[in-house]
Formats: sequence, structure tokens, C-alpha cells
Amino acid sequence: MYTLYGTERSGSAAIEMALIQCGAEYRLVKASSWEKDANRNALRQLNPLMQIPTLVLPDGSVLTESAAIMIFLGLEYRDSGILSTVPSIRAQQMRGLIYIGTNCYASVGIIDYPERWLLSGTEEQYNQLVEGATRRLHQQWDAFSDIFLTTPAWSPQAPGGLEMLACVVTRWGKTRDHLSRSRAAFTASLSETERHPCVSQVIRNHWPTSDLHQI
Repeated sequence: MYTLYGTERSGSAAIEMALIQCGAEYRLVKASSWEKDANRNALRQLNPLMQIPTLVLPDGSVLTESAAIMIFLGLEYRDSGILSTVPSIRAQQMRGLIYIGTNCYASVGIIDYPERWLLSGTEEQYNQLVEGATRRLHQQWDAFSDIFLTTPAWSPQAPGGLEMLACVVTRWGKTRDHLSRSRAAFTASLSETERHPCVSQVIRNHWPTSDLHQI
């Protein structure tokens, strides 16, 4: 059995979707660095950075980083659709997963915690940093849409790891609000992804109100 450490409205939602699609047995442990009632000590022992999702594999080993977890599950459960069985398509899906992890996640980290990046800053400076990081995040998602939307690597009607991770991470930094104006077709494809049973079930649990404009 897998053990997934995470919390509501976090990146662990995407891993839940993938585990459900894989048909894997798993249990959830509420854990985060920002919630006092979460299992912070347990999370710290597994992942010194206290980042979620953190996944404990059946053999007891620890796997972190959303993209790495998705790629692992896609390779472990080859018939799940998390990754394509076609090498050329799978390569682009991996590219997209790493793109989200290295670009979009990084921008969100600045938006959420500007004080980590600007020591002893003023409130005005923090606000400017958040504004710049938000603008950059939206540009990164515009580019993602331009790169992947019309390719075989993007399949909202039969979502895999790439679509699952994208539909979660675009819920942060008011990205959907931006994309609804800049990339309407991509926004529609995210909504299509969220109608898939493995995805919609988790979305309802994590975002019961689904008010994207306030995220």
C-alpha cells in the first residue's frame, strides 16, 4: 500500500487522481508545513523540505516531487494511461510534467512565500515580488498551452498525469482567471479534464466550492 502525505487544495490532489486511475491501494495522511494540526514531524522525517506531495512506496522508500511521482506511477502502471505507451508521446508528457515542476511550481513558491526570497523586505517590496511572480506564472501557463494543447501529449478526454497535474496547479495564483481570457481553448480543455471520474472525485473533495477566481 502507498501512503500519500498531503492536504486539501495542494499538489497531493494530482497524485490522488493518479493513484485512483492506477487502481493502487493507498492511504492519506494529512500533512503540510503550514497547518498546525497536520503531521508535520512525520512529514519532516520523510522530507526535510516538508514539501507535499510526499509518497511512501510499498517497500518503504520515499518519493517526492510531483513530476517524479507521476512519472514513477506511469512507468509502474503502464496500462493506466498516466503516461502513454507510445515513446514519442510519452517523452513529451514527461517534458510537460517537468515543465510544470520547474517553472510553474517555482513561481507559485514565490507568490506564497515572498519573504523566503527577499530577506528583510518591506510590505511594498513583497507585493511587487508577488506581482512579478504572478505575471511570470501566467506567462508560463500561456506558453504551456501554446506548446502542448494541440499535440498528442495533451488528452483531456482521457487524462493522464500531465492533465491531472495541470488541472491542479492552474488552480493557484488566479491562473484560471487569466487563462479564461488569454487561452480560452486551454481553459475549456482543463474543464473537460475535470469531468473525468478519477479527476472529478478528487476535485470535489479538495475544492468543494470550485471558486477558481479566489484561488
